[in-house]
Amino acid sequence: MRTLKIPIISRFLEKRSDSSTLSNPKQWLYQALGIPFGKKIYVTESSAMRSTAVLTCVRILSETVASLPLPVYKRLNPRGRERVNHRIGELLQRSPNPRMTAFTFRETMMVHILLWGNCYAEIEYDNRGDIVALWPIPPHRVEHMETEAGEPFFRVTTADGKQHNVPDYAMFHIPGLGFDGKKGISVIQWAKQAIELALATEQFGAEFFENGTNVGAVVTHPGTLSDPAFERLSKSLKEKYEGLGKSHRLMLLEEGMSFSKNTIPPNDAQFLETRKFQILEIARIFRVPPHMMADLERATFSNIEHQSTDFIVHSVRPWLIRWEQTINWKLFDGTEQKRLYAEFLIEGYLRGDSAARAAFYKEMFNLGAFSQNDIRERENENPIPGGDRYFVPLNMVPLDLLDEYYKGKFAPKEALKGGDNDEGEREGAAGASATGEQAGGAEG
Repeated sequence: MRTLKIPIISRFLEKRSDSSTLSNPKQWLYQALGIPFGKKIYVTESSAMRSTAVLTCVRILSETVASLPLPVYKRLNPRGRERVNHRIGELLQRSPNPRMTAFTFRETMMVHILLWGNCYAEIEYDNRGDIVALWPIPPHRVEHMETEAGEPFFRVTTADGKQHNVPDYAMFHIPGLGFDGKKGISVIQWAKQAIELALATEQFGAEFFENGTNVGAVVTHPGTLSDPAFERLSKSLKEKYEGLGKSHRLMLLEEGMSFSKNTIPPNDAQFLETRKFQILEIARIFRVPPHMMADLERATFSNIEHQSTDFIVHSVRPWLIRWEQTINWKLFDGTEQKRLYAEFLIEGYLRGDSAARAAFYKEMFNLGAFSQNDIRERENENPIPGGDRYFVPLNMVPLDLLDEYYKGKFAPKEALKGGDNDEGEREGAAGASATGEQAGGAEG
């Protein structure tokens, strides 16, 4: 038996170590030839975005990370921090390169890491060694390589097919979940069957409505039709009655033929339930709350706020930490890393409703943890004169001074005696308060 020889494909097959042939092709061969796998559905990182659930999850996560402020801070001695103007801050918050904004850059990088498990950006340096730009690279064009000495570098293939090597220090790389700590795995490939089922249900629904209501119908004849008559009847039925726009036309049959419909309604086949479950399945993969995907079946006014907070803490925060640690490692030199760092601001997403914020701010203000300007800053308001002072209640004393307080050493004994009647108690309390203020002022 002679084997079919196609020059390009045959050479490609000879390089593979598996037993894939043209007569028994493996899945990678379908992908190489552009042939859909299975039921005309082949899931790749790009085709997965055709699923509305995948598209929604990727948009929510990427837009959330891209929209958060990302300032650069300087550490203060002995503790504390303050914002500083730094060239890295300009790249991260305004324009990482001359062709895109910071939002577009971070959004693109998040799309790459969510779909491919990795995102890459080549770091451009000027003649002085300062970073001047970050250029994102599609993950499928990057290969992880090592020199003979074990030093890592990246081989990048450009759109015109040319290749160039990028050293490790010049590549801004954020890996997702992986096995070796060097390269992340593609979530789309690991959850391919779940996404494939979601695409299959969408395709089924589209084909059902495209074919109209006569899908699976049976036309019977009391006798036997000749081949020309059968072809003529089939062509007539297809031209006149197939399609959603022709689904309600009156069907005319001749020679005693009868028409019987034999379709299974989508609801009986649990079509809608399957689509709903796949949406939840994909939301589970990306850890996105269902209500953010417009699924409000189990959402209430009381749990949506908690789900939104949980989304920031358990879904978005891990991605932010990946970004922050890679930024501080790759974009600051050894000296700057000791005193400078970048950090996302997420307090605005965790504030809750107005009543919850007011109660929180009041408690922190009464503890002396927040000043008025601290509160105004968190509410995106400008500071006010004299708003940087911190206040504490006068009816509280440190625990280690409690014994001295009751012995009379911390406050005058007259303030502790009070009066014999209600009036005396009020006067004693007022005296204690006034004395406490004087003592606090003197001590301060």
